[in-house]
Amino acid sequence: MAKKVIRVDVTSDTVCPWCFVGKKHLEQAIAASKDRYDVEVRWHPFFLNPEASPIGVNKKQYYANKFGEARTRMIVDRIGGAFANLGYKFSLGGETGSTVDSHRLIEFAGRQGLDKQNAVVEELFVNFFTQEKYIGDKNVLLAAAEKAGVSGAKEFLEDPQAGLKEVLQEERKHHRGVSGVPHFIVDGHYQISGAQPPESFLEAFELSAKQREEELNSSTTGACTRDGCQ
Repeated sequence: MAKKVIRVDVTSDTVCPWCFVGKKHLEQAIAASKDRYDVEVRWHPFFLNPEASPIGVNKKQYYANKFGEARTRMIVDRIGGAFANLGYKFSLGGETGSTVDSHRLIEFAGRQGLDKQNAVVEELFVNFFTQEKYIGDKNVLLAAAEKAGVSGAKEFLEDPQAGLKEVLQEERKHHRGVSGVPHFIVDGHYQISGAQPPESFLEAFELSAKQREEELNSSTTGACTRDGCQ
């Protein structure tokens, strides 16, 4: 029996640590159900700070200014624990800033295949959260593209308008009804908000597959009477 294809649309920002955690939980669910489903993941942009400057600023200072020292420590402890459970060490070092160029690269990678898009997203998350790299830096973006096997990224990123319209359109489209990220939509029906555990994704996969089967059955059944067939 052919495996069912499940589509997952993910709205996220590349500076959202819980988006990385959610990505890993989704991947755990995909691995656990690989014998039943082929899961296609598509990434869509969200700007946590639409006004962020392309010039990087100190990440620790940015968090402290935004949340205060005490709350920042609480946030870092909680995120650090979630990362540790996944086998990663979370770092608040380095710089943060505009994520527009990172989303442009993700959009561009998607044109060359969903696997390459997902690989770019992975690289950017790891770069930003564990390696203290600024993902607004063109060299960092190019290195991520090269590692993910994306061709033509240098020429693409050198044009600040390339892919910008598409990213902004996608952001407006997928921002509707989304107040926070990560946000997942499974097969256009089932919504998952936040970095939910793998079990939440598995449940959504099963519900989606069941609904599709019911729709197929209802569309292929009918009856005939003396007045005609339906």
